[in-house]
Amino acid sequence: MSKPLTDHEKRKQISVRGIAGLGDVAEIKKSFNRHLHFTLVKDRNVATPRDYYFALAHTVRDHLVGRWIRTQQYYYEKDPKRIHYLSLEFYMGRTLQNTMINLGLQNACDEAIYQVKCIAYEIYDPITIGVWCLLSLSACFLDSMASLGLAAYGYGIRYEFGIFNQKITNGWQVEEADDWLRYGNPWEKARPEYMLPVHFYGRVEQTHEGPKWVDTQVVLAMPYDTPVPGYKNNTVNTMRLWSAKAPNDFNLQEFNVGDYIQAVLDRNLAENISRVLYPNDNFFEGKELRLKQEYFVVAATLQDIIRRFKSSKFGCRDPVRTSFEAFSEKVAIQLNDTHPALAIPELMRILVDIERLDWEKAWEITTKTCAYTNHTVLPEALERWPIYMFEKLLPRHLQIIYEINQRHLDRVAALYPGDSDRLCRMSLIEEGNPKRINMAHLCVVGSHAVNGVARIHSDIVKTTVFKDFCDIEPEKFQNKTNGITPRRWLLLCNPGLADIIAEKIGEEFLTDLFQLRKLLDFVDDSVFIRDVANVKQENKLKFAAYLESEYKVNINPESIFDIQVKRIHEYKRQLLNCLHVITLYNRIKKEPNKKFVPRTVMIGGKAAPGYHMAKMIIKLFTSVGEVVNHDPVVGDRLKVIFLENYRVSLAEKVIPAADLSEQISTAGTEASGTGNMKFMLNGALTIGTMDGANVEMAEEAGEENLFIFGMRVEDVEAMDKKGYNAREYYERLPELKQVIDQISAGYFSPKEPELFKDMVNMLMNHDRFKVFADYEAYIRCQEKVNELYRNPKEWTKKVIRNIAASGKFSSDRTIAEYAREIWGVEPSDVKIPPPNEPRE
Repeated sequence: MSKPLTDHEKRKQISVRGIAGLGDVAEIKKSFNRHLHFTLVKDRNVATPRDYYFALAHTVRDHLVGRWIRTQQYYYEKDPKRIHYLSLEFYMGRTLQNTMINLGLQNACDEAIYQVKCIAYEIYDPITIGVWCLLSLSACFLDSMASLGLAAYGYGIRYEFGIFNQKITNGWQVEEADDWLRYGNPWEKARPEYMLPVHFYGRVEQTHEGPKWVDTQVVLAMPYDTPVPGYKNNTVNTMRLWSAKAPNDFNLQEFNVGDYIQAVLDRNLAENISRVLYPNDNFFEGKELRLKQEYFVVAATLQDIIRRFKSSKFGCRDPVRTSFEAFSEKVAIQLNDTHPALAIPELMRILVDIERLDWEKAWEITTKTCAYTNHTVLPEALERWPIYMFEKLLPRHLQIIYEINQRHLDRVAALYPGDSDRLCRMSLIEEGNPKRINMAHLCVVGSHAVNGVARIHSDIVKTTVFKDFCDIEPEKFQNKTNGITPRRWLLLCNPGLADIIAEKIGEEFLTDLFQLRKLLDFVDDSVFIRDVANVKQENKLKFAAYLESEYKVNINPESIFDIQVKRIHEYKRQLLNCLHVITLYNRIKKEPNKKFVPRTVMIGGKAAPGYHMAKMIIKLFTSVGEVVNHDPVVGDRLKVIFLENYRVSLAEKVIPAADLSEQISTAGTEASGTGNMKFMLNGALTIGTMDGANVEMAEEAGEENLFIFGMRVEDVEAMDKKGYNAREYYERLPELKQVIDQISAGYFSPKEPELFKDMVNMLMNHDRFKVFADYEAYIRCQEKVNELYRNPKEWTKKVIRNIAASGKFSSDRTIAEYAREIWGVEPSDVKIPPPNEPRE
């Protein structure tokens, strides 16, 4: 096996990053050495990798800060409409390299680090953070907002602990604490001068001036700011994350009875709010601490937004605006899922109780300001908070929600007299024991725009989930197909591919991904076909070397790298993938002398800690791997690997190396997906159902350039009406029967033959996601994959067509649509002068 180029060697030959000026290199070397000197502890002469990392991070940050300040000054002078993106989950991934690329410093930093001969690329981001479903969506969106010159702010919580680090022990997922802040974060800046109070509990008192929320418990929200640079436009926006702090008088009544120590220890109760991220994706967990987190971020953020709205000069703390007439013309609030839904009643509380606006005016301002993005159609994922929890924690907000609901239902009743069923379906309050508040309904009623994140998803939202609401206000519902930033997901993670594309069509594709269409002119260019194939093979060699060192398994780099990386969930159907692996294994065992196309199947992703079936899916896959990987008959024709602790940094290695991208959810269940777009852009072919963004990917590239199989949404709906009978498929398909019988009999768990009985029972009798119904079509489609892979030239031509069709899936396009069609602002290509140039 030839030794693949290192990232550094690859960067040295890349044109797209520009040639570093000698002055830039000298300046960065000087700054790096200065930071390294001051980073080192005085009684220690030897620098550690972390010292090198922090020295380089601070060197790059020096170039950010001037641009950051100048951007904020520019916004105060121009007073544009500001966009506020509220999300409970921001995962920025590796920040250092992304920042260097966006500032145009990558090549100069490469050269400077090479010249000082330190441990070079091992120092890049040893501290990296986890992956989750909204992972790069929020991060990509912030990157694009800055790159499009929008005055935008990301707001969230500064968690101390991430989801969890995933360890696989004896094939089982084990969760370990993911201490994000243990080693510090060189990118954040604490802003204690903007610390704000957030209230909980208490009671509502009726006064002659109106309702008053009194006797509350106060927690302080301390902001930490992280700069978010745009791509080579000198715009640096802000992500502001809130950390919970107990006030100094917290529980000090205990001190009066002599228990000072307990009073100090009780401060933890307040500070727990920002301690840990709830790791349940696509599953609602109704814990009081989670509701506290949701209100905490919303309450602090809205105070911050209103303070900024009232001020008009840079650094000004005194209110200048006193009227809220222009609020929705100057402020846009995007609710990313229902987690920040409390922004709606909280803005109403501020406007009505504090600013003394009448209800109708306050409601008009609130609905014009807020917009809601829906991310799921799965009923178990929709937030429904018990009334009793609101009564205790947020009594005034409960009153406001009741009032919103009453006015909303009065309107519905006037439109549909006597239709009590409709009133029941559309109410914000769901009857039952206990009564619950439907947060998605609150978002729809309290927003001027509601969007899904892929066309098929937005259609389902309109025709099923929110059909009654769409009947009344169809103009409110929109689609905004998700996107990814090409800076991180091509230039940063796959520099070899970025380079050969730039050689053919120039570098404009980094800010206008539709330029990739020009690659269609080179589909039959034998030199370009060879170059694309060589880049893929080099990425596969690098990833094979990584797997060998991390997993002690030898991978055949000529095999199909068949990859499914995403959250482990029944609807994503990792089980269907697993059934295919066992089918392949059985075929090899049946005809050991037959020539098979070699395949390395990799699955990665985390299961929510309380999700039993997801954990069983991981156990089954690892158990199958144990059998397959140690069977001498199979050899290197089939390998099965579970990628432990899937996260951004691992994604950046996996995605450029993939040949086949598995996007096989049951039609109608995946909102969009962004992994499918990353694989497409990086030269993997997609095997998938017509679900989520796959539909638009097939439309852009041509369905013949993807491996599409299985039921469509209408087929699933028809099957739901008729009834899904798994046994029918089990008895009709001999290969499927063999696979299920093996799993059931303990073939892959000989020490615990009963281990997978529950899983087999679920597949046979309770499978909501109809795995067996798509099994036959999936196996046939995989045979087509093998057939095409035998013809490398034709395979690579399809790869080129897919890359050329990726333009639509840039987050720049997504955000431009949000800006024009929801926020009412126009993207700008204005380049703010850098700090070393005078302002106009």
